[in-house]
Amino acid sequence: MNRFSEFFKQRIQRGLVRRLNNLKIARLAKRVARQAPVPSGAPILFFKASTGIDDLSWNSGFHLLASWALRLKGIPVAYFACRSGMSHCVLGTNRDNVRKAPPCKSCIYQSKTLYTGVKIHRYTGTQVNRSPDPSHLVPGTHVTWFDYDRDPQLATAVENLPLQRLVTFEWQGIPLGPLCLPGLRWILRIHHLIDDEATRYLLREYILSAWNVARKFADVLDQTQPRAVVVFNGQFYPEATARYLAQKRGIRVITHEVGLQPATAFFTEGEATAYPIRIPDEFELSEEQNAKLDAYLARRFQGDFTMAGIRFWVDMKGLDEAFLQKAGAFRQIVPVFTNVIFDTSQPHANTVFEDMFDWLDLTLEVIRLHPETLFVIRAHPDELRVRKVSRETVAAWVEATGADKEPNVIFVAPNETLSSYELIQRSKFVMVYNSTIGLEASIMGAAVLCAGKARFTQYPTVFFPQRVDEVRRKMEEFLEAEKIEVPPEFKRNARRFLYYQLFRTSLPFGDFLGSSVRTTQTRLKSFGLEELSPENAKAIEAIFDGLLKDGDFLLKE
Repeated sequence: MNRFSEFFKQRIQRGLVRRLNNLKIARLAKRVARQAPVPSGAPILFFKASTGIDDLSWNSGFHLLASWALRLKGIPVAYFACRSGMSHCVLGTNRDNVRKAPPCKSCIYQSKTLYTGVKIHRYTGTQVNRSPDPSHLVPGTHVTWFDYDRDPQLATAVENLPLQRLVTFEWQGIPLGPLCLPGLRWILRIHHLIDDEATRYLLREYILSAWNVARKFADVLDQTQPRAVVVFNGQFYPEATARYLAQKRGIRVITHEVGLQPATAFFTEGEATAYPIRIPDEFELSEEQNAKLDAYLARRFQGDFTMAGIRFWVDMKGLDEAFLQKAGAFRQIVPVFTNVIFDTSQPHANTVFEDMFDWLDLTLEVIRLHPETLFVIRAHPDELRVRKVSRETVAAWVEATGADKEPNVIFVAPNETLSSYELIQRSKFVMVYNSTIGLEASIMGAAVLCAGKARFTQYPTVFFPQRVDEVRRKMEEFLEAEKIEVPPEFKRNARRFLYYQLFRTSLPFGDFLGSSVRTTQTRLKSFGLEELSPENAKAIEAIFDGLLKDGDFLLKE
């Protein structure tokens, strides 16, 4: 009874906080509309379809504040936003009842609140490749709402296709199937799709909806002729489709995601989930910068950190006596750090192996050949995140393969708070797919064997063989070696990369946004509109530099 009482109490609290937050948003939006000077020039087009449904998400907050800042400086902004524009959107998909309609009413209410005071423009065309007519260009700041028009010809074309044909499906030159695949895997919480009617139905509807987005967004691109397009991370099919169309026209596309620090954003002209960073060759950390990074690492090594607003390990514990006693019977320890298989980083990671489980299968073969080595397979804590629980897990792989039955294997479940950092200190070398802990292990001086393309592999930070056979050969080499020589530039580059991630690319919005009832949502703080100027906010300065001057979206130091 207490659990249900707590559930309803939190639901009421969320509803009240959302209502008060939206009243604040609407008041500020009206002030922005009144105070913004008459805009001139080509607009920046902000696309909104997958950044929240029933509350203000962090990415919706970044979207809104960046666009307000531009408008307050006389830069025209065009909004393109969903108004029941998809038969099934990614966030509105019910995994247990895929035919259930998405919660459009709540989502539209939230979006309309964000665009309070913005004039409405309605598109007229529906052709993807229609040539722009200058007489139809839309001046000034406005919002275009798109709804859903089902294409009967396309519906017939996909109606009876098997899953593999749907995954690779193209229509009028647009790879709709590949554009829909990452979002489908993400919402189903799996990588290996099941070829059943529920999955085929959902992918068909995503393809039809992506085509609707394509037709209507193409028309808006032609009508507005934007200087740039801003989208949420570019992996879900609405944003992926918008990004594809804009880039085909030679228009710059900026993607954004939550940053590594609390209440921060990451904006990039590349793909936000791949985290491209350009670090000057000559950059070296100063004494002050090294101290700043060390202070962060000290907190993280104690478990004091969050990921996308979630704090996983409140009480990180060291290696217990039972573990140490078992480990003492082996010549060496090798931890194996895994990832969440459906995560939006995985399409970038799968360059050497087909997927993470393919790598784990190879790893298990090597494990069975080396009984002298204790392998500690650690599941990622995000596999059990509330409302985001993985349905294709490392635990299931361990059970299916019998990996935990091997006498030289310890499996660490995602909810266990054992210290990965203490484990690294006792290890011969570290194996990762594309987990960030590989970067941290390099900073700790460990030899790291990476199997998937990671954010940090764009610089020499770890051992990263480029073929499956080379990965296996390196594993064997490391297991047999008396000592592994780690190039000194790995640690140097790892520190430089992490410093840039934390203190140059993570744009601080903490003066404007704070945590809500759910830490994955945010609420607007009280502030004056003058604070949203590039002169007064470092985050806004970096965004202006990136959007208006082709800059790199880095904080100035």
